[in-house]
Amino acid sequence: MENIHLAAEDEDDLYSGYNDYNPTFDSEELDNDVGFQQAVKTSHGRRPPMTAKFPGTAIGARPMATSYGARAQMNSSMGRPMTGAVQDGAARPMTAVRAAGYTSTLARGSTFDPLGQSKGPAPPLEAKIEDSPEEKIKILEKKVNDLIEESCMAYSRGDLQLSLEKAKEAGRKERALVRQREQTGTADHINLDLTYSVLFNLANQYANNDMYQEALNTYSVIVKNKMFNNAGRLKVNMANIYFKQKNYPKAIKFYRMALDQISNVHKEMRIKIMQNIGVVFIKMGQYSDAITSFEHIMSESPNIKSGFNLILCYYAIGDRERMKKSFQKLISVPLGIDDDDKYIAANDDSHTNMVIEAIKNDQLHQMERDRKGLAEKYIMTAAKLIAPAIEGSFAAGFDWCVDMVKGSQYVELANDLEINKAITYLRQRDFNQAVETLKTFEKKDSRVKSAAATNLSFLYFLEKDFDQADRYADMAMSADRYNPAALINKGNTVFEKQDYEKAAEFYKEALRNDSSCTEGLYNLGLTYKKLGRLDEALDCFLKLHAILRNCAQVMFQLANLYEMLEDPHQAIDWLMQLISVTPTDPQVLAKLGELYDNEGDKSQAFQYYYESFRYFPSNIDVIEWLGAYYIDTQFCEKAIQYFERATLIQPTQVKWQLMVASCYRRSGNYQKALDTYKDIHRKFPENVECLRFLVRLCTDMGMKEVQEYATRLKKVEKMKEIREQRVKSGRESSARGRREGSAGSAPGTPILVHTPPRRVPDSSHSGHGTSTRSERLSAKLRALPGSNEPYEASAQRDIDASYVDPLGPQMERPKTAAKKRIEEDEFADEELGDDLLPE
Repeated sequence: MENIHLAAEDEDDLYSGYNDYNPTFDSEELDNDVGFQQAVKTSHGRRPPMTAKFPGTAIGARPMATSYGARAQMNSSMGRPMTGAVQDGAARPMTAVRAAGYTSTLARGSTFDPLGQSKGPAPPLEAKIEDSPEEKIKILEKKVNDLIEESCMAYSRGDLQLSLEKAKEAGRKERALVRQREQTGTADHINLDLTYSVLFNLANQYANNDMYQEALNTYSVIVKNKMFNNAGRLKVNMANIYFKQKNYPKAIKFYRMALDQISNVHKEMRIKIMQNIGVVFIKMGQYSDAITSFEHIMSESPNIKSGFNLILCYYAIGDRERMKKSFQKLISVPLGIDDDDKYIAANDDSHTNMVIEAIKNDQLHQMERDRKGLAEKYIMTAAKLIAPAIEGSFAAGFDWCVDMVKGSQYVELANDLEINKAITYLRQRDFNQAVETLKTFEKKDSRVKSAAATNLSFLYFLEKDFDQADRYADMAMSADRYNPAALINKGNTVFEKQDYEKAAEFYKEALRNDSSCTEGLYNLGLTYKKLGRLDEALDCFLKLHAILRNCAQVMFQLANLYEMLEDPHQAIDWLMQLISVTPTDPQVLAKLGELYDNEGDKSQAFQYYYESFRYFPSNIDVIEWLGAYYIDTQFCEKAIQYFERATLIQPTQVKWQLMVASCYRRSGNYQKALDTYKDIHRKFPENVECLRFLVRLCTDMGMKEVQEYATRLKKVEKMKEIREQRVKSGRESSARGRREGSAGSAPGTPILVHTPPRRVPDSSHSGHGTSTRSERLSAKLRALPGSNEPYEASAQRDIDASYVDPLGPQMERPKTAAKKRIEEDEFADEELGDDLLPE
């Protein structure tokens, strides 16, 4: 500060002090200054020096030393000393020759641009060289990570094959990455986490695709590598694979190895591994070892699954007392679930109510409900399991379980256990005890009362006591009007009274209360079917099929409705879907055969009828159709076995035995036919048709018994005529008596004459005579009259030994010569002429 001249307040000359000389700025000796010369040669010498304002007057003029090194003072035109002047021997730092951002020689039209922005945008950055080894390694690592992520995403979508392929590709890329690092000499920088991720994902995908040996090999590579931290935990995965392979000793070995490598800090993991060990012991039948594991778990960290498994083990060894203790431990396991009171609004605060409504169905509350439902399921199952074993009787055991549950946190399960007790009585066929147990709920709360009344209504409905069923259905509805099961039971009782419109209303109400009530939808479809509203019934069953895709009853109802709507092709399609679900149902196969037969497709009809006969060879309708089919196709020998089976099923029906004999005759086996007719005559001595056939056969074969059978035929016909005359006279006398009585009691009243219906021959009776199939078969059997048909014959005329073939006329044989064949008697045993023999 000594060399700086400050202007005094009373000083008139503002520029005084600038004429003083400062030897610091003497430039004569700069050539000999080593530091200065070195600075000039380096880059530091080319940098502009930092400027500093020289303090002085308000004008701020600064002395300046020029490059010429002149020591003389240079004054401006205003008398201002030049920059670089020295005052009082103090040297001022050098400043720039030009001021920053402007110049006295400013070009015309140029603008003020202190930052140099007018020069245009900056040049682009230099692109990274991707051919460098480090860049290649980074790109390869990113590809490996992307493949691992794609593999996991494919597994989450359920595409197991794609996930495995991506995992394998990631493994190949990772090995290529390791080789590349070794080649570049950066093996010390190998990413072990990436290698671990690739191997772990690959092993998981092998296990998901059931490639267990490959998964075990991959896990072994990870476990044996000491560079991977905590790799010993993967022995749990290996043990799980051995468990799936049912190699239980190996599974226990690896579970224990994993347990040894996990510290006590990880308590939950150790508990889960011990639970797995207990399950494996149960699979091996070593219940004592399993009990040891589960007892340890229940003492350290009790949970529902371990408690249930412990009960199973004690049940297996038959220890009653410990079953009871284990059940008490099971119902005392804390679930860690808050009370439902927090979901009840305590005040009228709108904000609080909105929050409560939001959390009522959030994921946390759903998880709590699932956990509670699972616990209740285990407790109910355990109670039903041990109830018959812990006490002398089933009822006493159930009562003990109910008492224990009433004193626990699962109080509401007590009523459900009582209802299960009644259901168990039903399974034991003790209906009275079941009814008595259910009747005890009539004075309980509405929910339990409704459930009990619903079960009682269903029980009485099964026993066909529809009045009691209706009463308890009303009771269940009064207790809980929104109970769909009660509404369905009420609808069923009304349905049995044939009040279909009212039944449909109950079924609709059940569906309004529970749209997923499949029983209500099925019964509504049946009701519409009864009312003849086939389109609405079809709509119900189509909706039901969308819910129950593989329900055989629904498919059959759809096929039946399409058949009633005269759409056989749709009916056949639904029956084809039905036999894909139940391929061995003989009734469905027979129905398919009937539909194809109605359509005229005999080959398909035969296939399904034959399959139906194979699964159920006692259906007389199917046997009848198959026999008729073989007769139509001129294979009488094959038809014999079906008519013989029909004879076994209906031994009192003579028509099947006559069909067998006729098939023998048509096939040319006359002796067998004669023996069959004789056997039929022994069983049915008054059968006129059999005697006619015997007379004709014996006549054609020239046998001596012809006269004997002719005499028997004559006697049978005479007895039949007398019997018919008696019946006729009896009917006439009774009719005459009725006419006289009615005329005497009520003159002028119209006379009602009850004419008995005409008897239909027995041979035309079949299981479904109105069907087309039966009509076609009746055309073949029409000529075979029954045993009760009146046969008109007189003593004056000769015995009529003629008969008509019940199977119809024989098909003509194809002509084999140009000469016209003379029609001959089919029973004649004449030799063939030479003109019919092949040349």
